[in-house]
Amino acid sequence: MNGSQTKNAALTTALAFHYQVLIGLDKCFSLQDEQSIWFEKDGDISLVSNKIDESTQTEAKNYAAPLTDHHENLWNTLKNWLDANFKHENYGFLILHTTQAFGSTTRLAKWNYCSPEDRLQILKDIFSERSKEELESEKPKNIVKLQKAVMESPSKKLMEIIKKMSIFTETDDLKALKNKILKRPIGIPKYNLECYLEGLVGFVYEQANNSSWEISSKLFNAKCEELTSLLHKKEFTFPPFNGYEPTDLEIEKYQDKLFVKKIIDIEHHAMIPDAIGNWVELQNSLIEELDEYPLYAKKTKAYQKQIVKRFIINYSSAQLNLKDQLKDSKILYNNTVNETPFNMGNEIPPIEYKNGLIHDAMDDDDKNIKWKIEL
Repeated sequence: MNGSQTKNAALTTALAFHYQVLIGLDKCFSLQDEQSIWFEKDGDISLVSNKIDESTQTEAKNYAAPLTDHHENLWNTLKNWLDANFKHENYGFLILHTTQAFGSTTRLAKWNYCSPEDRLQILKDIFSERSKEELESEKPKNIVKLQKAVMESPSKKLMEIIKKMSIFTETDDLKALKNKILKRPIGIPKYNLECYLEGLVGFVYEQANNSSWEISSKLFNAKCEELTSLLHKKEFTFPPFNGYEPTDLEIEKYQDKLFVKKIIDIEHHAMIPDAIGNWVELQNSLIEELDEYPLYAKKTKAYQKQIVKRFIINYSSAQLNLKDQLKDSKILYNNTVNETPFNMGNEIPPIEYKNGLIHDAMDDDDKNIKWKIEL
């Protein structure tokens, strides 16, 4: 036996089961009080309510091939629901939930709009296409065995099953289902959504034991609240600032930036790499954070105004004490970049963030500020 085939078969089974879990997880978001989702109770996914007409049994299929008249997904599902151990009386609805599209010529396409009698006739018409040889073969194909088991079952019970049965096709695949669930939470920033989903998936798997696998509405809501409390965006947090060190190419690239020229004007060349690094790190943070948290840009703009106001006062004081233009300008620069940042709410911003903002302000002609002290 080929090892890779065994591995791939196991992986396919695992992914199919994970798809089933995500279907159930998505249904958890719509649970009402006293309702619950069960896995592997009477099939793939059961929504259990104290009202029969609100209870559903769902068989989930993640397949690419079209759903045709003779596809095993349909007939195997019917066979399972006709089994003596399956109590269809406990459910108001039976659902075949599949990513498949209907085949172009299938008679099943009108299933959901047909009466129970018409549905039965559809099954009879499909089954009638089987030849005598196929039906009497000593080794019939699996689909033939499934169809025989369904059509030879008690007609009354078959009618009760198909009366409740709906077929949902072209449902979300694994990727689309994951994206759908990621849109459910409110108040969770984008960068924490994967953690939120992983937390819920882990929670679902943890509820399984040797006798049952149930997710109650109360338990699920409590878990959602816990994860939301843990992962929601706090009042304000900064992206990481680590003191970015620019490359030689970046230093050369930004030599003509206005904020660099203003440092060159005071012949403080040794400070240029740090200045470029702080400026680049600030620009990167704005690009990364704007999509995730628009408040960051708004608060950054307001914070920069405070920094510029403080600088203008310090510059005025430096003018009053001016003795040696280049030396005093370098001291002004050093004092400014070494200043402790103002608080922003309950946080003290990183000093690299503060310095990136002063260099960004220096790069703006409209702000009309500079390092060189002039009377």
